[in-house]
Amino acid sequence: MSKKAEIESRILETAYRLFLVQGYRKTTMDDIAQELSMSKKTLYKYYPGKMELLAATFDILKNKLSIKVESLVDNKYISYPAKLKSMLTILATDLAPINSELLEDLREHTPEIWKEIQEYIRQSAYLRFQKLIQEGVDKGFVSSQVNVSLVVLMYASTIQNLIDPRFLSQFPDEMSQKLGLSTAEIYDQIIQVIYQGILTDESKDEFRKV
Repeated sequence: MSKKAEIESRILETAYRLFLVQGYRKTTMDDIAQELSMSKKTLYKYYPGKMELLAATFDILKNKLSIKVESLVDNKYISYPAKLKSMLTILATDLAPINSELLEDLREHTPEIWKEIQEYIRQSAYLRFQKLIQEGVDKGFVSSQVNVSLVVLMYASTIQNLIDPRFLSQFPDEMSQKLGLSTAEIYDQIIQVIYQGILTDESKDEFRKV
């Protein structure tokens, strides 16, 4: 890796970490430069602004997620139950750190990037999830009575709603406070509920053993 590429990588890692902790709106180029022990003038030589930094960090995240999920779905050498659990691990590891506050910041202050993320989720993550569920039906792990598109829609809408502060604000505070789950735990429990509902009795036992 060239020196320029190393510096760019370090800038993106630092910026992404600050965005996750402070949110997009509260993170400044001064913050990023200070965290890097770099002058703001030098930082601007690599990235012209905060929005360009944010877009670049999410491009990396999307590429990483696409490669991981695609490799998993197309892998013929691991069992189907292992694929299901691995899918959860990938999503929890790469998406869970993106908290609801940051998502709200993106929607309010960077609508172009928010739109790109939504489109990526629709066209990539959920279509691959649909492919995985269909594989389960074809192999007899998932009940043939299940409507695959409905399963994916349930999964997608539940995930998006539970990490969307606007959705949660519709309910009494007692409900959202009692939810008390991290994003990773939300993924985990939703997956468990869905899988227990769609798997055949035989494959439920195998799923628990993985």
